[in-house]
Amino acid sequence: MQKERLLSLDVFRGFTILLMTIVNNPGSWAHIYPPLKHAEWHGCTPTDLVFPFFIFIMGTAIPFAMPAKHLDFAVFNKILVRSLRIFCLGLFLNFFSRIEVFSLEGIPLLMVRLLITFAVAYALLGNFTLKIKTYLVFLIFGGLLFLAYSRIPAFDEVRIPGVLQRIGIVYFFASLLYLTSNLKTQILVVAAILLVYWGLMALVPVPGFGEANFEKGTNLAAWIDNLLLNGHLWASSKTWDPEGILSTLPAISTGILGMFVGQILNLQISKSDIVIKMAVVGISMVVVGLLWSTAFPLNKSLWTSSYVVYTAGLATICLLILYYLIDVLNIKKWTKLFLIWGVNPMIVFFFSGIIPRALSAIKIENPIVAEEKISLQKFIYDFNIVPLFDNPLNASLFYAVSYAVFWSFILWILYKNKLIFKV
Repeated sequence: MQKERLLSLDVFRGFTILLMTIVNNPGSWAHIYPPLKHAEWHGCTPTDLVFPFFIFIMGTAIPFAMPAKHLDFAVFNKILVRSLRIFCLGLFLNFFSRIEVFSLEGIPLLMVRLLITFAVAYALLGNFTLKIKTYLVFLIFGGLLFLAYSRIPAFDEVRIPGVLQRIGIVYFFASLLYLTSNLKTQILVVAAILLVYWGLMALVPVPGFGEANFEKGTNLAAWIDNLLLNGHLWASSKTWDPEGILSTLPAISTGILGMFVGQILNLQISKSDIVIKMAVVGISMVVVGLLWSTAFPLNKSLWTSSYVVYTAGLATICLLILYYLIDVLNIKKWTKLFLIWGVNPMIVFFFSGIIPRALSAIKIENPIVAEEKISLQKFIYDFNIVPLFDNPLNASLFYAVSYAVFWSFILWILYKNKLIFKV
């Protein structure tokens, strides 16, 4: 039986997804305000908090969503199916723009891609029985992996890792750990993962590159990515992936730390005592993360151990503030906007990635350069938004915020009609 939802957690999730939508959809990647950029390599900007915050929130929700601590085949299968559904949503995003059907191109091809997309989304987000969900997700998972390694030219370099893929993996392992261990064991697992990862990255020589290092493309995590997923990595790097194999290990720790805080929120103690415990935990993790960063730098792409502890500490403090305002002081009138974002995160994650891909696939004539085709997204931005602003940074931000407003309208309709899509 599910425990009662925590409003502050839904609001925190909603704020995180809203920020994700804004930072992922600027009008121009060449014109972004610094706080809305990822750190070039080492370091941590506000944008670098979005992904770990979401994983932390997912972990925090596990003690609220899980039944009594009991793991049998039915529960295991439910966890596995949910993890694979999340994984497949992310994997399909990487396939979308590569789908080819006979000799179709332009709008006809886009329409076919969208039809396939809605079919996949329905299969992965539809409210079926667990048995049907299991059949569908294994069919889609197996089909996508088969295509990725089928030697079909269109899919030769399709990316396998991704944000949703990592979320699915973290959910699987964190959930199993929650159901099979106590709090002490969970803390020991986190410590072991983070220390082992630090040791691997700092001490193990990298074949072909020499000494262990934390640099871009030459570290152990990059070498493993290129060895095991060669040709199926992030297009911007080709030889390593920010959501790669080895760096997913510490990401699991982010989920477990969120799960730890979720268990604090479930303690049968007064709300004021919960606030004190969360404050101590949050501040302690921030301090430990910053101290650790002197030896193992904060780095999102490597998901370094210091980054795990530091971002989990900040997430705890943010959730603490929201918990105090909403659940202790009962100040809730301002929460509606974030709530509508927080209860339907997978719809936003998936379709907010599909829409830009669809807009980029629609080509129209450039009003300035004859016989040149540009994407509909570029046309909307360059010829309808940029002229309104003197500062290109403001134009780019306006486009991103407008896209978030568009999604707010969609999510409001879903919320009013009580349509909540869960994996």
